[in-house]
Amino acid sequence: MSEQLTDGETAAETTDNEPTGEATGAARPSKVQRLEHEGDIAADYLEELLDIADLDGDLDMDVEGDRASVQIGGADLSQLVGRNGEVLEALQELTRLAVYRETGERSRLMLDVDGHRAQQRERLVALAETSIAEVKESGESVSLEPMSAFERKVVHDAVAAAGLTSESEGAEPQRHVVILPA
Repeated sequence: MSEQLTDGETAAETTDNEPTGEATGAARPSKVQRLEHEGDIAADYLEELLDIADLDGDLDMDVEGDRASVQIGGADLSQLVGRNGEVLEALQELTRLAVYRETGERSRLMLDVDGHRAQQRERLVALAETSIAEVKESGESVSLEPMSAFERKVVHDAVAAAGLTSESEGAEPQRHVVILPA
């Protein structure tokens, strides 16, 4: 019962008894489901990495806002953070590439190891609050030290929450935040 395909025809076009996903009304997964799937892919990738490196770590996946989030906790995992978080940044990019390889879509996944990013976020919010107070008092803009994209985002969010504006200036690796007066 095989049919011969003509030029330009595909098997899906000639098979009446096997509906495609679109014909059955199969909906695309929700955004949360897609982010959870990203987290699962990332966790599998990171589990393999931890096994290869012979490191013990517990993985926790979550969806925070519009991105998947994976935290690795455990004994001494400081080598996965590195100096100033450089290893963590590289590991995050590798994990995002693993997700991209599986899904074909760019990931904004956030990776944290032993609460490093959470501690960093607290420190940056405190820095932003001090700088915001300085800008409000002096009426002049304040330039901060060069920061990673993650760090700049935390500061920009804190500045916006305080009702001021900020800009990123300069080129990597000297890109920094400038907090502007109201």
